[in-house]
Amino acid sequence: MSAVTIEDLHRIFKNLDKNNHGRVSIHELHHLLENVSIHTTLEELEKLVGDTSLGYMDFLFFYETIVKARMAESKDGSSNDHIEHDDKYRVDDLLKAFKVFDLNGDGFISSEELQSVLSRLGLWDKKRGQDCKEMIHVYDQNLDGALDFEEFKVMMSSPPTSDSEI
Repeated sequence: MSAVTIEDLHRIFKNLDKNNHGRVSIHELHHLLENVSIHTTLEELEKLVGDTSLGYMDFLFFYETIVKARMAESKDGSSNDHIEHDDKYRVDDLLKAFKVFDLNGDGFISSEELQSVLSRLGLWDKKRGQDCKEMIHVYDQNLDGALDFEEFKVMMSSPPTSDSEI
């Protein structure tokens, strides 16, 4: 089985988001999970997710959580080769995602680039008054006002908070 890419996850999210409002409901997510033989109740799923719907970034983190849980369940004392292999795919996928946001190819994601990409993906709502500079500042370890790839990896592997939700 091949690894699921960030593009695959984006396509899945868009297909689940039938009304194009940028969120996937627990019911839509439950249906997907049932189709891939992950059985849970709506109540359990809502407790796990912590909300009645997921934005795109929350969906990505939910997927990552499910994959990690599945890998932990499947550990049977065999070598870690498949884990290292999966980590390589994860870094490759993160690099591809980083390049999507790094519009000018300078190795950094500026607040303008972040806002531009989020707008194209339909994930940016100007009315909410959120500033991409604030979003970047949360993960900008060297405080240069932009995210390099290492800071981007930290951002993508950190659990979402209500303050950082898009």
